[in-house]
Amino acid sequence: MNIAVLVLIVLAISAAGYVLGRHRALSDAQGDRRNLHSLIGYYGQTVFLFASVPALFLLAVWLFLQPMLIEARVGAMIQPSDIPEGGSATLVMSDVRRLAEGLDAAIASGAVTEEALAGLQAGDAELGSLLSDAGVALGAELRPNVLEAAKAYRSESHGARLALTAAVIAVSLVGALLSLRRVSPEYRARNVFERFVLAALIASSLVAVLTTAGIIASLLFESIHFFQLYPAKDFFLSLTWNPQFRGGSDLGIWPLLWGTLYVSFVALIFAVPVGLLIAIYLSEYASKRLRTFAKPAIEILAGIPTIVYGLFALITVGPLLRDYFAQPLGLGTSSASVMTAGLVMGIMLIPFVSSLSDDIINAVPQSLRDGSFAIGATQSETVRQVILPAALPGIVGAILLAASRAIGETMIVVMGAGAAAKLDLNPFQAMTTITVKIVSQLTGDTEFASPETLVAFALGMMLFLFTLVLNVLALVVVRKYREQYE
Repeated sequence: MNIAVLVLIVLAISAAGYVLGRHRALSDAQGDRRNLHSLIGYYGQTVFLFASVPALFLLAVWLFLQPMLIEARVGAMIQPSDIPEGGSATLVMSDVRRLAEGLDAAIASGAVTEEALAGLQAGDAELGSLLSDAGVALGAELRPNVLEAAKAYRSESHGARLALTAAVIAVSLVGALLSLRRVSPEYRARNVFERFVLAALIASSLVAVLTTAGIIASLLFESIHFFQLYPAKDFFLSLTWNPQFRGGSDLGIWPLLWGTLYVSFVALIFAVPVGLLIAIYLSEYASKRLRTFAKPAIEILAGIPTIVYGLFALITVGPLLRDYFAQPLGLGTSSASVMTAGLVMGIMLIPFVSSLSDDIINAVPQSLRDGSFAIGATQSETVRQVILPAALPGIVGAILLAASRAIGETMIVVMGAGAAAKLDLNPFQAMTTITVKIVSQLTGDTEFASPETLVAFALGMMLFLFTLVLNVLALVVVRKYREQYE
């Protein structure tokens, strides 16, 4: 059964439970709501929650674990001889999944029956025709064990889906029935409902914590695997980035880190002053009519896809900088450069700085402004000596958000700064960043267990640690200033 249909069935059972819960509570109270402990809606809501939440939780856990368990069982059918030279078990399992989907499509279209499918062998022309019609392209020659693994994968997936459907519907019905049995005029439905909501809020709060822990764990484990294959000394001390997937690679992080910091620095040098001045003008000087028009117009920049900014850098900004600055000054002949990516990224970051800073400045109490004006300060003096110091912690947070956004940007750098990993002070030279190389090292048909692929996780870990240090430094600065201000 389709997952969306299964969810709709659970919601339908829960909705029916809601109606029955209200009806039973009112019936037990002999039609007088004053005899109920809680408002009548709480009785229906408790039945709805117990009918839906456990069933949907089971659905989510099942969908998460099912592929791993099935692939572990089916993967045991793949022998080392079934893995082609230069391939991997992961790629073979990808072929198994594609083949299983192709067989499903063939049966759904009526091109073959279940009985005929069971008798097909790897070398049969009919099987090749079915896969071709289904648009299945395998990464290697189809081998008997791979075909049998695909059949087993398909069979176990169908069985697991039927079991999932039965289990989820059963849990939903049992939850609804058990909750209905508890409904009575003395039942503290409101307390149960509020505890349930509190548990849901706590679980939702834990999602962010567990997600962060999962990201750190995945980066850490794969980084450890990388450093078992590649010397950590060469990674941290080498000044050369030269991955060679056939051996002899030099995977030094410093050229990538330098490019990341250089591009981000140029972007922030442009975005922070412009964004902060916009925020000051809109919050302290602009009329209400102008502010109503200007702020949404500036925030539109945040909604433009980064690929559009990348095209703008490639087609417009890059050639202009090359023709009017780089070539006349003898600094370079390439349209892809740090300055190109930095300026375009700075334009993208302006609304991050201006919008947040504007909200923070507007949150400064009016009493501070009035007190400053009362002792004879001008408006500019009030802004410089009262409002900005009071709003500084929030402004630092806005700048930090913009810095994190700049460090993690990929598409603008790919199209505006190029892909050259090198150490250079010339802002009109092409360079690259850590995020760009993470993407390039993880794409393609390369062996996942090679150092050239696993280095992406080490780069990701270094980027995570760098942004973490940046956050800690910002917190230290904010706390120190707050102590002086108070």
